[in-house]
Amino acid sequence: MQLAKIFAVLTWLSFSVSGGEPTQYAYGEISIPAASSDEPNREFSAEAAFEYLENGAVAWTKKRDCVSCHTNGTYLLTAPSLVRHGGKVDAEMRRFFVQELEKDESETDLEKLRDELRPTKIAYITAGLAEWDRHLSEERSEETERALKLMFRAQADDGSYSNLDCWPPLESSAYHGATVAMMAVAAAPGWVENAGPDIGVKFEKLLGYLRTSTPANDYQRSLLLWAASRYPDLLETDRRKALQAMIQGHQQDDGGWSTRSFARPETWGSGNRAEKLRAEPEFVTPPSDGHMTGLAVIVLREAGVLADDPQIQKAIRWLKANQRESGRWWTRSLNTDRHHLITYSGTAYPLVALSLCGELTPPEVD
Repeated sequence: MQLAKIFAVLTWLSFSVSGGEPTQYAYGEISIPAASSDEPNREFSAEAAFEYLENGAVAWTKKRDCVSCHTNGTYLLTAPSLVRHGGKVDAEMRRFFVQELEKDESETDLEKLRDELRPTKIAYITAGLAEWDRHLSEERSEETERALKLMFRAQADDGSYSNLDCWPPLESSAYHGATVAMMAVAAAPGWVENAGPDIGVKFEKLLGYLRTSTPANDYQRSLLLWAASRYPDLLETDRRKALQAMIQGHQQDDGGWSTRSFARPETWGSGNRAEKLRAEPEFVTPPSDGHMTGLAVIVLREAGVLADDPQIQKAIRWLKANQRESGRWWTRSLNTDRHHLITYSGTAYPLVALSLCGELTPPEVD
């Protein structure tokens, strides 16, 4: 798989060196230190986390010139909702997504459009543009309309969205891609109903795929509930409640959640990380991490769990006590122990989670 090989090389190159010190993201004057479990904690600072997210997304985009699920894809999916809480989202990032959209629109070979990671990448582009419209422009843009149409062109015959299966948790399954596609539609209310019968048929395929496919693990089940919380008609109430209880049942004694507790090693993607994961010293008792704690709180809050719920309050305390000096939250990569790029979503998700719990102070208006 040529695209998978290219992606692996890009991921390896993202771990660069600046001034002799290893960095996680670096471009121009941006230099973010390598992520490590040894990084000291800090007093909670939303500003430090916002700076990490913005600099990481800019550095990745400028250096790699691609949309990746783990960095700028996550950025545009989450950052627009944080603007009213003090976050920033540069219009240049939206312009870059539109440029990438135009490249994919120019592809005339349907087989190539549906190949490997490309459909999931298109779903992230579409969701990011739709989130921009939802939170910033407050009206659906022509670019988002085009992205939604392209997204359904890239859909597989079974309703899913092709993805890689070797870089969990984000680049690991067509199921994941389908949940992102559903969230893109949910961020553009009314679009499907007015898009015409061809899109309607494809959307029914997406609904059918998510309703009837068996998720490989509880991580995928969490994504299913997230999508269903955005688009309630996706699942019946009883099933949503069961998924909510599953997530609540995974909470650890310290108030956080661990990504590793949501799947057996063999069920992450193709299972190619199982040996690495089973060899980790904390395999039996994996620690709580920013990625899963943030994601769990987001999904539970959007599913209707109140912010003053004891489990949510316990999670808030964990998040505020475990931010690292760089502004990010530590999450060990499932893939290698070099880059830990999951600390990016492991920072975006906690910020969104805290915003949904009323824990981020909105900026003062002059």
